[in-house]
Amino acid sequence: MVETASLVDLGSNSARLVVYEFERGHGFWLVDEIREVVRLGSGVARTGELSRDAIDRALVALRTFADFARATELPPLRIMATSAVRTARNRDEFLDSVRATGLEIDVLTGEHEAEQGVIAVANSTTLTDAWVMDLGGGSIQLSRMRDRRYESGTAHPFGAIRATEQFLGSDPPTAREVAALERAVDKQLGPVLEEIAASGLPLVAMGGTVRNLARAVQRRGDYPWKLMHGYRLGTADLDLVTEQLRALPISGRSRVAGLNPYRADIILAGALVIRRVLEAARLEALTISGYGMREGALYQEFLEPPHLLDDVRGFHVGNLLWRYPQPPEHTGRVVELCAQLFAELQPLHGYGPAEAGLLRAAARLHDIGKAIHFRDHAKHGAYLLSSAPVPGFDHREQAMLSLLLRYHRAGRPRRAPYGPLLNEEDARILVVLETCLRLAEYLERSRTGRVHGVRAQIRDAAVTLELIADGEPWVEFWETQKQAPLFESAFARRLHLKIVSA
Repeated sequence: MVETASLVDLGSNSARLVVYEFERGHGFWLVDEIREVVRLGSGVARTGELSRDAIDRALVALRTFADFARATELPPLRIMATSAVRTARNRDEFLDSVRATGLEIDVLTGEHEAEQGVIAVANSTTLTDAWVMDLGGGSIQLSRMRDRRYESGTAHPFGAIRATEQFLGSDPPTAREVAALERAVDKQLGPVLEEIAASGLPLVAMGGTVRNLARAVQRRGDYPWKLMHGYRLGTADLDLVTEQLRALPISGRSRVAGLNPYRADIILAGALVIRRVLEAARLEALTISGYGMREGALYQEFLEPPHLLDDVRGFHVGNLLWRYPQPPEHTGRVVELCAQLFAELQPLHGYGPAEAGLLRAAARLHDIGKAIHFRDHAKHGAYLLSSAPVPGFDHREQAMLSLLLRYHRAGRPRRAPYGPLLNEEDARILVVLETCLRLAEYLERSRTGRVHGVRAQIRDAAVTLELIADGEPWVEFWETQKQAPLFESAFARRLHLKIVSA
């Protein structure tokens, strides 16, 4: 049964409603989203209270969300408030104002908020142990993920809004103001940053500030991929963007390519904090998470405790098939033939589990473009694989998957348009995997399972593939034989086919 989750993240900078459809334990999909900049945390650093203007902006946003929910017959909104509400002296006054509109707010503890962030990372990456950083408008949280579970964390008042108001009063800020912010970060975060450095573990970062900075870095380098989730933001690249922002007034920052103009006044403080975290923790890069507290809350509803997927990659590939379903019998046979071809030809290509995993994912997804149209479905499938993150796969791997789908029917596989993400060895891997996928597809050409399996007889100049089949599967034999040029380019051997009885 398909259900709906409507979640509201009421943060220090923005309020966001996200709507997911899901089938419990099977799949989910984002179907709508509304975002409003409310700056609820504005002024809290100076007064310790939510301002009247900020409260009014938040109430307008919440009324908008509630009206949308009524109009579209959504289930009751789950509204989650974070640092700004949690720390404000007048939080009860604000909560009473919200209740007067007929809504209720769950004010998350810092630990609960951090735990939801860790759940999101655990279910959208293949990491087992890591540090998770969530920089919002009011605070920065640093959490330790061990065995894919939240172990501990600390919260500090260095969110982008709070740090701007407390330390960066000039436009552009003076060197003295910047130094004061960096000293404060070192003083308060020093022990946990030393712990991060000593652990040798990766750092995964979430929040609008770090995503916006990463987008600016991508635009500077003409990065070929528009996706954020899984992007590695290098310390050196962050330093370049931070120094560029530091030299500009707010009006100039709003014109920097990749930056959201609405963040122009607070983005520098966030950049300075993140840069200092990376430097003090002696990290060369961090990994961007496109998922955070909202998705953590979704997983808490979608999965039974401890709210963890057993196989992150397998689930998210399956999630695409849940959204764009294909005949499971045909797909399963292509997956099995791919596995057999990869194993039989392993003496020639020499690749192992990592490449076999990519091939399996591509085989499962090879026909999803048919959900758009049969004609050009290879192009449609490649588009689907490039238009949104596939959690569990890094950018290189997702680019490889997109290309494998693009060429699974015809054409010579090539790295464009993702050349900067792939190297020469990746080009060879792409040809080898594409050959296995295309052969498997054509060995299943009638979609009836007439070819049960394959065996390879490898010679110095040629490879004979024995097709284990019932009868004479002529269309499979004929269509597969046409792929001999691709096979020769992958393995430098001629391809022969032979039908043998099952």
